[in-house]
Amino acid sequence: MWWEAALLAAAGVLGGLTGSIAGLASVATYPALLMVGLPPVTANVTNTVAVVFNGVGSAWGSRPELYGQGRWIARIAPVAALGGAAGAVLLLSTPAEGFERSVPILLGLASLAILWPRRAPESAESSRRQTVVVVAESAAVLAICVYGGYFGAAAGVLLLALLLRTGGATLPHANAGKNVILGVANVVAAVIFAFVAPVQWLAVVPLGLGCLVGSRLGPVVVRHAPAGPMRVAIGAAGLAVAIRLAFGAYG
Repeated sequence: MWWEAALLAAAGVLGGLTGSIAGLASVATYPALLMVGLPPVTANVTNTVAVVFNGVGSAWGSRPELYGQGRWIARIAPVAALGGAAGAVLLLSTPAEGFERSVPILLGLASLAILWPRRAPESAESSRRQTVVVVAESAAVLAICVYGGYFGAAAGVLLLALLLRTGGATLPHANAGKNVILGVANVVAAVIFAFVAPVQWLAVVPLGLGCLVGSRLGPVVVRHAPAGPMRVAIGAAGLAVAIRLAFGAYG
């Protein structure tokens, strides 16, 4: 029906905008799929496929911030792909209760990490310390991308918090890297779902097009908005979503 397509397109624009800014795309897009009558698992896999367009639009809009991040992205992208594949397999083979109960806690901690002022990076680090940081960062990205391939609501907040705490990146640069890495995880999960899961392609079209438009605009907002208030807005939104998810998981 036309109203369902319009609803999904509008949810896609909102999801693309919030996803490319704060990693909260699924908070807008997943409920819209439930509203048009899709069962939870079908809505979840359909949402993952549609949100692939978030990665396309946000990378397109983040080209200035992505300059100079090529080596880091090339190192982390395989980790993200592995995480996305593992998350997709988990979704198709395990119950969701464990993730549902852990996500509010993780999201709340990540939101607080975004709000907490970051210590200035040290001018010099030992080679051993750098190796530990790289390994720890890769492990954390893997875990976040597993969750991203599994469900993904607010996975971007988790990854954005990680990048802001472990590196010296500004908010726009960390946000751009976050969008690309989650985009890789989403693409891998979406390919798996396209072959073995009940993706509703008629819903993917309007939702994905909306995501493309919204995600193209998000990096522009991050680029021009004051970094301090933007971090507060992202952190506050993440906390609000964590509270909402906690009521659903523990209520």
